[in-house]
Formats: sequence, C-alpha cells, structure tokens
Amino acid sequence: METAKRTDLPDLLEHLGYTVRRLGSRYHTTREMDSIRIKERRTWKRYSNGTGGDAITFLQEFCGKDFREAVNYLLEFNGKRPRDSPTPRPNPVQQEEKPVFALPIPNRDHRRVFAYLQKRGIAVQVIRGFIEAGLLYEDSLHHNCVFVGREVSGKPVFASKRGTYDLNGSGFKGDVPGSNKDVAFRLPCNPALDWVAVFEAPVDLMSFCTLHRQVRSNTVALCGPYQGPLDTYLRENPHLKRIVLCLDADGPGREATEKFQAEYGQKGYDVSTRMPAQGKDWNECLQQRDWARERGDQRQSIAR
Repeated sequence: METAKRTDLPDLLEHLGYTVRRLGSRYHTTREMDSIRIKERRTWKRYSNGTGGDAITFLQEFCGKDFREAVNYLLEFNGKRPRDSPTPRPNPVQQEEKPVFALPIPNRDHRRVFAYLQKRGIAVQVIRGFIEAGLLYEDSLHHNCVFVGREVSGKPVFASKRGTYDLNGSGFKGDVPGSNKDVAFRLPCNPALDWVAVFEAPVDLMSFCTLHRQVRSNTVALCGPYQGPLDTYLRENPHLKRIVLCLDADGPGREATEKFQAEYGQKGYDVSTRMPAQGKDWNECLQQRDWARERGDQRQSIAR
C-alpha cells in the first residue's frame, strides 16, 4: 500500500499521456490541466475544484478506477505484484501479459467531438445524450472521440478512439490497450424490449439514433468483424428473443449479415436485417438524407 501511495506522480502522469511541467523546485503541473499542482512529486491538488490526494486518489478521480483497481495499477506501474495476486505457475511458453486498461485523460470540453460528429450529421441532442451517459468524450492529448464500453455494473472496460480530423479521408482509429472486446460499445438493455439492434461502428449506432430518436437502448456496436459483443449482450439479457442486424451494406457487411443470420437462427433467435436505405453504412445514409433535405430546401427558396 505504501508503495502505491508514494508513486512518483510526474512519472505516472507522463505514462498516462500528460505533458508535465516543472514549477519552481517543489511543484509540477501539466499542460492539459494547469490548475493542478503536484507537490514534491508525491501529492496533488486541483485548485479549480479543491480535490487532491496521492496517486491512488488521482487514478480514482481521473481514470475512473475504484480503490482496489488503482492500488493494483500502481503496484504494477512500480514493478510490484499485488499481495493478493496468486503466485504464477512456471510456464515454459512465455505469454504476453495483457496491458492494464485505463481510459484516456478527458479534455476540459468536448468541442471538437461535437464539431466532428455534427459534420457527420449526428444530432446535437444525441451527442449530448451519449456524453451525459458516460459513453463518449474528448481526450485531452489528441482530441479524439473516445467511445466508452461499460459493463452492466457501469464499470468502463472498453474504449475505442476515433480521430476528429478524418472528414477528407481515412483517419485514426484504434482501441485503447487492455480493452475488453467482448463488451465493445453499447446502450443499456431495456427489460421491456425483447430485441437488440447490431451495428458495426459506434458512429453508425449514433447515426441510427439520430434517424430514429425513439431508440435509446438495446443496441450494440461490434467495433470490428467480431460477434463477441453480441454474444455477451445476449448472455447478460436472456429475455432477448429478436436480433436486428443493421450492418453495413458493402461486401463484408453483407457477408457478416448472412453468417450471423445463419448462426443465431440456429440458436433459436428471430433474426431480421435492416440495411441503410442509401450509402454503404448508416452514417452515409444519414449524411445523404441531410444533403438531399438541404438541396430540397435550396430549391424551394429559389422557387420562391
């Protein structure tokens, strides 16, 4: 415990992606949160809201970890194995250790996330709803969209990052190391509904929610060609009977749709499909609808 408490905070923050700066001989701060003061490398205080403490409380405050997770993370960071961890058995085959999952540091605001997603046609109300639910935010280091996947308990276990500068081409995409791919990105399940809608990407899920504002639950984005997130959702919610496949309309999407239809149909689920009316995915469908609507409005104004 003492090892965790006495973690060198400037080293930890640099490891987490902060830009650390020295202030005099006893203090440090960060470029991302200049209201924070680290004293003698061991304790911190954020003067904007009065919070503070040691490395344990820092991980609880800014990385969403509970006390036990924070202590274990710091022990690993300091090269110590947690006391209650079992002694590993000798294994002749060296296995790669799974990295510890930690959410990227959030930015002070979400302006670039709002700007990026709005340009992709997603409604402000939908964006705000996902942010307020703790499922979306902007990271402070690269200003990516961070789509957060949470367990039933609400604990974050997955995060997918999407660059906010890719409107003119393919931009950055990637999962946070240590993410649980079997959870991926989803909305909670409403026990009164017996269906779940399945998408390929978080942006497609949010696009569908913009097109169909009544949809606020029972959706899963696979975040890749992997059905593990759907299997987890069905296992956690055994009352679900129907699966609506809303995958992409391109070649790989149609192949996945046929595969899922056969597999889940054999398991006894009522499987249906819902392809976007236009474009290769739901976001293209949304953008083309908005473009057509804008074009129609322009024609009406000219006619007047």
